[in-house]
Formats: sequence, structure tokens, C-alpha cells
Amino acid sequence: MKLANLDGRAVIIEQDGNTERAIDVERASGGRFGPDPQSLFEEWSDFVAWGAAIPSAESIEIDAGGLGAPVPSPRQVFAIGLNYAEHAAEAGYPPDEMPVTFTKFPSSIVGPNAVVELPEGHVDWEVELVVVIAKKTFRVDRENAWEHVAGLTIGQDLSERVTQLQGTLPQFSLGKSFPGFGPTGPWLVTPDEFADRDDLAIECSLSGESMQSSRTSMMLYDVPELLVRLSAVCPLLPGDMIFSGTPSGIGNRRSPQRFIRADDVLVSRIEGIGTLTTHFDNS
Repeated sequence: MKLANLDGRAVIIEQDGNTERAIDVERASGGRFGPDPQSLFEEWSDFVAWGAAIPSAESIEIDAGGLGAPVPSPRQVFAIGLNYAEHAAEAGYPPDEMPVTFTKFPSSIVGPNAVVELPEGHVDWEVELVVVIAKKTFRVDRENAWEHVAGLTIGQDLSERVTQLQGTLPQFSLGKSFPGFGPTGPWLVTPDEFADRDDLAIECSLSGESMQSSRTSMMLYDVPELLVRLSAVCPLLPGDMIFSGTPSGIGNRRSPQRFIRADDVLVSRIEGIGTLTTHFDNS
């Protein structure tokens, strides 16, 4: 199942040839489920069961401009650094025994086709697989971890490197939480939709130039392991998001360095999910 946020309302995406169409969740369920996409995670099991047996319902063709963040207001947004060996190497850090964990503040989350205002400094790209939590998860074991995943989406962990790296110690969370610095979408895809949910092609391009290309099977800590490590410390709540780390190819490690400009278009792709497009403007 693909769940999207269309003009602020929860919709299920259906494929009609080359066209995506949307079924309004509240209308199709007769009010059993509300229109707010975020509210669905509080009764995710019931919603998935209903969605699997949804009767024929009226659908509309999607206007991509109306798509918002599929998870618009998560309570917690975790982010993982240095989770691909080649990215750890380019950043100059050896892999650690614990995933490097920080947060992107929820106010940074936006949807596909967002126009992000560039603050002063050096804004960099980081395409990431984003994991969304289905139910309260605390001290989960690896074997059952996928049962706690509502779905996967695409994310960009946009990072302003001057803010992030100023001072004696880095300010990861602040440098990665400017308005619009968490583009996500275009929709949430449930794990059963993937042929191999642990091995997905992931890539991004900037104004037509390929910048990053890898596979999620190259992560040092895969999705189950991230849930094990994070939930060992604090409960993960329904609708929480985990930005799972980026491959190599970021701008501040290129020679010469390359950062995002106001005329750039950032296109991010993950196999089985789709495409996330982000535009930029000067603030």
C-alpha cells in the first residue's frame, strides 16, 4: 500500500497505467478513519487491515503539486550519521560501534516538490531512506523489528555545513533543521510492497548531475539493527521517523566543493518508492 498526503488529506495511491490516482481515506472508509495522515499511525494495524481489503472506491488523478509530507507532524525524528562505509571514509571518520544519532527537529519536515529557502552558508544534500514507525517500539529484538515499521519513504537530510561545523563541537541538529531541511515523500510505501526491502537502489542528482548512488544493503546498520539500537534507549512512537543515513557523494567532500544554489533542482530516487524533487530559492 502507498499512503500519501494530498492537500492535507490522507489518500491511498493506486496505479492506473502510467497515472497515479488517489482514494480519499476518510470518504472511502465512511469516516472510520479521519482525514489527517498523522492520525492513522495511532491505529496503524486496523488501518492496514482495512486498506488491504478496501472495496472499489472513487479515485481522482493526482496533481503532484498538492502532495505534502506523508508523515506531516512526527513527534520524534531520529537521524543517523555515517551509516555507509564509503561515506564514513569520505568524511574521515572510522565506523563506530554505535550508530551516530542526532535529530532533525520536526519543524524542518516538508513534502515533495517543496521550495526550500537557502540560508546563508553552505547547504549540502544527503539522500536517505526514511523509516516510519508503526507502533510503540521499546527494546525490540532484531527478528521482530520489521513488524514495527509502517513503511518507507525518501528523505533529504539537507545540511547547512557552516552552522553544523562551527565551534569546538559540531551542531548536527541545528545545522540540519532549518525550515524545509527535511523534504520527504512522495508517499509512504508499506514493507510488503518491496521485492527485497533490505536492498534498494538509492541515488540523487543535482541539476542533472549524478551525485550519489548506492544500495541500502550497504548500510552498516540496517533497518532492523537501527530499531534495536534506538529502542534500547528510548521508546519509538507511532509515526516517528528515522533518517537512516546517506551514501558517499556529498558536496562538502567533493573537490572542489559543491553546494546547493538557488537555481538548482535536487532529485532523489529510491527503488520501489519513487522520486522526490526539491527546488531552492534565496532567503
